[in-house]
Amino acid sequence: MRSAPTILHLDMDAFFAAAEQASKPSLRGKPVIVGGLGPRGVVATASYEARRFGVHSAMPMGQARRLAPNAAYLVPRFAFYRSISEQVMELLGRLSPLVEPLSLDEAFVDLEAGGVADDSGSARAAGERLRVDILATTGLTGSVGLAGSKMIAKIASEEAKPDGLVLIEPGTERELLGPRSVRILPGVGPATGEHLRRAGMTTVTDLAEAGEDELVRLLGRAHGASLYRMAQGYDDRPVVAERDAKSVSVEDTFDVDLHDRVRIRTEVERLAERCVGRLRGSGHSGRTIVLKVRRYDFSTLTRSETLRGPTDDPVAVSYTNL
Repeated sequence: MRSAPTILHLDMDAFFAAAEQASKPSLRGKPVIVGGLGPRGVVATASYEARRFGVHSAMPMGQARRLAPNAAYLVPRFAFYRSISEQVMELLGRLSPLVEPLSLDEAFVDLEAGGVADDSGSARAAGERLRVDILATTGLTGSVGLAGSKMIAKIASEEAKPDGLVLIEPGTERELLGPRSVRILPGVGPATGEHLRRAGMTTVTDLAEAGEDELVRLLGRAHGASLYRMAQGYDDRPVVAERDAKSVSVEDTFDVDLHDRVRIRTEVERLAERCVGRLRGSGHSGRTIVLKVRRYDFSTLTRSETLRGPTDDPVAVSYTNL
């Protein structure tokens, strides 16, 4: 672990909705929900005003409309959000040459590489200056977490929301994590969390006390060993400035259920064309093809096939044996 909080995690606050509010004064202070507006649409982002009604991201849009019928409902403007994101990433680049974007509104920064985090005081000053610069440049707010590792910095930024900064001193990780739910750790989703609960482990302290051997027995060598290290507060993942894309995907949501096999095949071919277009545009090809189908009740079916060799042929992509 580092002796100084040299990892910064920035998470913009309700980014898509806040960007719309900043560009349209009539929306400021009002509940704003951004996402697909059709009957099968899903909430991408809800402003904090909308969250007071119980609306949150990934919620079906129909449910959001029932909870907040008087909110403003908007279709995403990704080109607009991307232009703001570029401004934010430029500000992060002034802090350090090592910036790892995770999405349009989230990134890690290695402050040590930028020479701006000799101690807790200088790290905090860099974080506060960043927040001021983001507000002045974009009119938006971001929450900042500072810590000695990526995992703890991300937890800190969650605690800082909205529009705040939390610094967690290196050496206090186990004390911080101990009483928290196991779900706070990366890689512990609902299924893994339930598996651990059935084994009597609900807090991070429970994981640490169970020991590495027990976690490996329950979850397998790689996941169990990794989870044990994280329960101890260890996370030595570096900030990676450039990451190769591991997958390219496209998807579409239909207002009515598709039952006709010919229509379904046509839609699969159309999506394959779009996906391959993105592959070719980035100079890549792919070998594993995954098809995901979401049904009317939001249950999901996933099938995959790995080809003998990589391809960028839309016919090969759409006519696999999925």
